[in-house]
Amino acid sequence: MNTIDQETGQRLLRLARRTLAEELTGTRETTADPSLAGLPHNGVFVTLRKWGELRGCIGTFEGAGELVDVVRRMAAAALGDPRFVSMPVSASELTDIRIELSVLSPLEPIDDATDFDFGRHGIYLKQEFATGCFLPDVGQDLGWDKETFLRQLCAHKMGLAPDAWRSPKIQAWRFTVSKFVEA
Repeated sequence: MNTIDQETGQRLLRLARRTLAEELTGTRETTADPSLAGLPHNGVFVTLRKWGELRGCIGTFEGAGELVDVVRRMAAAALGDPRFVSMPVSASELTDIRIELSVLSPLEPIDDATDFDFGRHGIYLKQEFATGCFLPDVGQDLGWDKETFLRQLCAHKMGLAPDAWRSPKIQAWRFTVSKFVEA
């Protein structure tokens, strides 16, 4: 698991917030914070919520590069989440946006797509060119059970049949996150 403490997580959230402001206003003011250099990660997701409702979530499983650079890239990318292309986040919404940052553990391959602790593990599935993932708290936030979690992932994220997770062709990984949320 990653060893990023709460204080460092809060500094990363402030970096993500500054990045959003810069992207939405076209200004550049972010300076490097040397205390954030060299932090371990295996990828990161940035989630944007407005009054509790999802407004964007983009991430990567790529663990290469500096975490600060990945956080900045994912924060900027979350503004362009394709699910919200018809109503992108605007500068006027920024004060109502709450940022969540999920720093990922390494992906752990599993032989059975159900071999994960619901609510503790996120899941990443792949079948040929179709891929999809849900962070650990997605299903619980929506009141799903484990099977609904997998069905929704296959149908709505991967574009496959809802029960595709049962296929022997599916590849599956689980992961945990260190999650940091703005107050």
